[in-house]
Amino acid sequence: MADITVRSMTAADAERVLAIYQAGLDAGNASFETTAPTWAAFDAARLTGHRFVAVDPDGTVLGWIAVSPTSTRAVYAGVVEHSVYVDPAAQGRGVARLLLDALVTSTEAVGIWTIQSGIFPENTASLTLHRRAGFRLVGVRERVGRHHGRWRDVVLLERRSPAIT
Repeated sequence: MADITVRSMTAADAERVLAIYQAGLDAGNASFETTAPTWAAFDAARLTGHRFVAVDPDGTVLGWIAVSPTSTRAVYAGVVEHSVYVDPAAQGRGVARLLLDALVTSTEAVGIWTIQSGIFPENTASLTLHRRAGFRLVGVRERVGRHHGRWRDVVLLERRSPAIT
């Protein structure tokens, strides 16, 4: 991990970010989505201050993390939902944990008290990552949506900031 750095995501990262996103979608256990959005749609849906990429020494993007607001209501301003994706060739190297740690630092710095995520139960690597990073199980939303013609459950996890009370 010492050779991997985390920096803010920029528009110059768009092609690589969307390719990694699509690879995750193609694997079948990342999201109900089946096709990565355009950069314009991606950019519009995510908060600009909390988007990061992990890069190798050559500057190649290995993974990304970003958040979206969970609601437009003011009372939920401190609650976000995040997504984290890692290039399949870089998985198992601690990339996702570096990204998650950077996200926690950036969100806490601006008073965001809850980061949540919905994960398919079959995505055991992501569930393990999140539990190790301090996320707790909120519950399972059973048969919440159809994906490739079958009903899928979603495990809802959240991390409450111990620094923001």
